[in-house]
Amino acid sequence: MAEAEPLEMAYISEVILKKRKHKEESIALTRKSQLELGQHGGKKRKVEDIKRPEQLVREFRERELDLIRMKQRTKRAKSALSTPNSKLLFVIRLHGKNDMHPKTRKILYNLRLTRIFHGVFLKASPGVLELLQKVEPYVTYGYPNAKNVSCLIYKKGYGKIDNKRVPLIDNNIIEQALGKHGILCLEDIVHEVANGGPHLREILNFLGSFSLNKPKEGLQGKRALFKDGGDTGTRENQINDLIDKMN
Repeated sequence: MAEAEPLEMAYISEVILKKRKHKEESIALTRKSQLELGQHGGKKRKVEDIKRPEQLVREFRERELDLIRMKQRTKRAKSALSTPNSKLLFVIRLHGKNDMHPKTRKILYNLRLTRIFHGVFLKASPGVLELLQKVEPYVTYGYPNAKNVSCLIYKKGYGKIDNKRVPLIDNNIIEQALGKHGILCLEDIVHEVANGGPHLREILNFLGSFSLNKPKEGLQGKRALFKDGGDTGTRENQINDLIDKMN
């Protein structure tokens, strides 16, 4: 019986073999670094970053208590809501992090107050005042004067175009977004907002939130109402003093 001919080994070029070796070494080094840093190469978690069961329970109770208090505030008589003295409100978020109920957070997000020390202009109405009453422990608000309206828009003004924040440094941006309403430049925006013009709602929808500075003084660090010696709730015309410190 004739001997079987030996099978010829497939030829693999030296370049391919070097690439394969380099890839294997790279995988080994990556795996080694992952084991040193932790699973999937993430940073080692600090002990203080790990929440204990009692901390999770406390945060859950705080969120539920926040919901109960919000419902209690909404049961106040409608007459308790202050009648707006102006068409324009400026609202600043002062508090709120892990202790907020999801419903409270949703209201703040709907008001475009997604971060602490962010402020927004809002058109004063019973509906808006009712929403502010629900999130009263986390915000303060009042009636901005023409000077602060102008300073805020010129210094920290942003517009929203395609869900992106765009600095108001070019009047072409304003004309593109609001030209159909006769608003062509930054001066037109300031005039319309300060005087509560007929296109105030369209302008406020265009303007983004204002990122303010943390004041060095002027806040008590209390969630009590401003009229009771705290920081939150309505300040009426005294909101201008706080804006001056944060702008």
